[in-house]
Amino acid sequence: TVLVQEGQRYNKLLAVMHHTLVDLQRALKGFVVLSAELEAMGNACFDQNVPDSWTAAAYPSLKPLGPWFKDLLQRLTFL
Repeated sequence: TVLVQEGQRYNKLLAVMHHTLVDLQRALKGFVVLSAELEAMGNACFDQNVPDSWTAAAYPSLKPLGPWFKDLLQRLTFL
């Protein structure tokens, strides 16, 4: 049903967020090469914008990163 679909969407978003954040952390430590995607993600986070890789997997929103993340936590708590 719709609730199951929403849960699957949020699980996909959380997996993308986890993967990209781990990759960015490893790149900043020098373990892997900093790709253009990771650099764009780091710049977006620094500028308080939601990274494009997260926006592609997330629900539509125009909020900056902080309020977007708080909204995501509220949505996950609701599920």
